[in-house]
Formats: sequence, structure tokens, C-alpha cells
Amino acid sequence: MAVVTWKPQLSAVLSAPNAQIVFDSSKIPGEILDLMVVKTDVLNANPKLGKALIGAWYETLAVMFKNDAAGQAAQTAMAKASGTDLAGFARQLATTHLFTTPADAYAFVTADRVIKSMDSVRKFSFEHGILGQGASSADAVGIQFPAGKVLGDSHNLKMRFDSGFSKLAMDGKL
Repeated sequence: MAVVTWKPQLSAVLSAPNAQIVFDSSKIPGEILDLMVVKTDVLNANPKLGKALIGAWYETLAVMFKNDAAGQAAQTAMAKASGTDLAGFARQLATTHLFTTPADAYAFVTADRVIKSMDSVRKFSFEHGILGQGASSADAVGIQFPAGKVLGDSHNLKMRFDSGFSKLAMDGKL
């Protein structure tokens, strides 16, 4: 039997006799991303939404990683919401990369590494039929990156990596 899962459920699966990890995403850093996704038209019509979301993200992280009662309470609440306890949540955080500062997020999204990773993802997606039956190649859909770089069809953009809100947060302009 094979199972695909993530933490905290992975811990329960690994407690079964003879369970073993065949592959984990640490082998492909930057290819599986936890993202905040907002439709482009919604974000364009409501730029304050983007500012509010990214501001809330960094405010939450600031509280969450405090080494005090507030940080402990935040992590305890998040652990419970994740279906685990504080120790399980700590194990989950240990293997989850979070962009804890706007500068970290900005550096990631503006680097060539994200373009290379997304190129691998789109090619894998095409090869395994994930882009849909009408996709004639990995270029059927477009992915836009900061500075206007596009992989695939620039007239069929389905994903945009936007560095603007991270830059605003980095510059203290939210």
C-alpha cells in the first residue's frame, strides 16, 4: 500500500508497523509551495486586500515565533486547528519552509530558482496530463514572474508570481 500525505498526518502513518518514507518533498525544494492565491482581477480591483493579507501574514508570524506566552498560545491554537498537539506542530514547522520576512519572500520570488522550479512543475504537469486534455504542450498555459518573465503562453496566464506586495511590506509601505 502507498499513501501520499503531509504532516501532521504523516506522523500517524509512520507509526504503523513497516511504514517507510519512499520520497519526501525535501528532495525538491522550491517545487511544492504553500502559497497565498488571489485571483488577479480581484487583486487588481482591491489592492488593499493584497496589503491586508500580506500584513496579516507577517503580523501572525511575528506573534507565532515570539518566545513568550503569546507565541505559545498562537502555536497551541494552530496546532489544535491542524489536528495535532504543540509537539506535533513543532515537528511540522521544522520541515516547512516559511518566508518569515518580506525580504525572504521577495528574494525567493525574484530569483531564477523559482522560474526553474516552475518550469519543472509545468513540464511534469503536462507529461502526466494535469494541464488538461486540450493541452498540446507544457507551453499551453502561462506562468508570469516578476520583471515580466513568462513561461508558456503569455496570452493564457494561469499563475502570476507577484513580488509587489512583498516589496511594499519590505519597504514598510503597507
